[in-house]
Amino acid sequence: MSIWRQTNIDLDQITAAQQGTMGGGLGITLVSIGEDTLTARMPVDHRTLQPHGRLHGGASVALAETVGSIAANLALDSNESVGVGLEINANHVRPVKDGFVYATAKAEALGRTTQVWTIRITDESDRLVCLCRFTVAVIPAQRARPS
Repeated sequence: MSIWRQTNIDLDQITAAQQGTMGGGLGITLVSIGEDTLTARMPVDHRTLQPHGRLHGGASVALAETVGSIAANLALDSNESVGVGLEINANHVRPVKDGFVYATAKAEALGRTTQVWTIRITDESDRLVCLCRFTVAVIPAQRARPS
């Protein structure tokens, strides 16, 4: 059974809406959605490398928070609630020097006031690069709107 509360999910449209944000600047694109997972990819290039020529840990965390935030909000009724990042942690397991990395967000708990997501980042050979846990606060939609 699907966890998604949003209907007619268009990954290309969501990706396009990321332009002008950190996700867009890092080249993050949504690539697939399952019954309870959302996957994005990010290039390992000049935007995401650290000075030693390896994927920057901060870029991995930005990828994880981007895909986790999008997933969290797709699992909510946007007329009622909005999910915002509360805490994220990351274990960087393997270096990547080029190509793409893929982040798959999977819900561990979808509560009324908090959600917990696991985001696995892998390389093009499906080897674990980074493992993140992301906690989301669920707040009333009217609190999230600009005043």
